[in-house]
Amino acid sequence: MLGLNSFSHWIVLLVLVLLLFGTGRLRNAGRDLGGAIAGFRRGLKSDTSGDAAEQPASPKDPR
Repeated sequence: MLGLNSFSHWIVLLVLVLLLFGTGRLRNAGRDLGGAIAGFRRGLKSDTSGDAAEQPASPKDPR
């Protein structure tokens, strides 16, 4: 067991992460992660709604 069950351990861990990475870097990482999730959701929506529009039309019979 790691011993991370108490509140004080989580506070110490949070302080260490802030000291290592800094608030600006963590803010940018959160923004990048949010943008990636939003892009993924937009991609899923466009795939499901745009399937019929993206299928190529069948070639016409040249007869």
